[in-house]
Amino acid sequence: MNRRELLQRSAAIGAVAALASSTGTVLGADESAPSGPSSPLTPPGAASIPVAFVLAKDAVVIDFAGPWEVFQDVSILGRKENAFSLYTVAETMDPITASGGMRIVPNYSVDTAPAPKIIVIPGQQAPSKRLLDWIRNANKATDLTVSVCTGVFVLAATGLLAGRSVTTHHNAYREFAMDNADIAVKRGARFVEDGKFASSGGLSSGIDLALHIVERYFGREVAKQTAFQMEYQGQGWLDPGSNRTYAQVHTSPGMATCPICTMDVDPKTSATSVYKSEHYYFCMPPHKARFDAAPEKWLALV
Repeated sequence: MNRRELLQRSAAIGAVAALASSTGTVLGADESAPSGPSSPLTPPGAASIPVAFVLAKDAVVIDFAGPWEVFQDVSILGRKENAFSLYTVAETMDPITASGGMRIVPNYSVDTAPAPKIIVIPGQQAPSKRLLDWIRNANKATDLTVSVCTGVFVLAATGLLAGRSVTTHHNAYREFAMDNADIAVKRGARFVEDGKFASSGGLSSGIDLALHIVERYFGREVAKQTAFQMEYQGQGWLDPGSNRTYAQVHTSPGMATCPICTMDVDPKTSATSVYKSEHYYFCMPPHKARFDAAPEKWLALV
């Protein structure tokens, strides 16, 4: 799945969230500072911590496979049970086609899934009402409810994030802010925690958030050993602000910037709009349509 497909899917989910929580304004708050240190979490004795990965069509593989690998690789000396018990949940037990064509048979449907202590929501297509209802209900008993990349659009569609702070893929900052006026977007954050909710930046950022969660439950040394076992040398899990390079819009030489998602676009071949004598260029027709419907609102976003 390329970036344009990722963002087209996010736009569809954002429309669902906007309809569900519209307050008559469209500008989301924006912050660049990462959240403060988080408190430790208490594991449930010798029992495994159940982690539910919520999947729908086009679920982005690295968004869920990265954290899955982290949690499954946690090893604690003297512990008989696995630290985490992992399973997938979907609306039904029908196979799901994830990004790149991977076929997945869910472990559980929303009717049969056990109660999780952690929910992980990757980027995916617009979820059904039944899946959103399951997330809302399961969230009541979780320690953490987590989104990875554009999975935050799904979590926002539940209404659970109102008044909170999040992050997402850098190409989705503006659309998320536009569609979720009551949620603050922290740009340049590798991950953001706000109460029992946590969100990561794009794609590989979910690995760092998962390692941070391991640290919260079992301490830094266990998280370090997990990263070592994975041969993962990234340090983002130690610094939630380590995505600072994405806080600013980067444009390649000779390219223009889509005002909706800030992706590079070729001004010679892209869709174009003129507003107040200025030319604007778009990575895809749906983004041109969104801009043309309310150009002054998009230009007011920082």
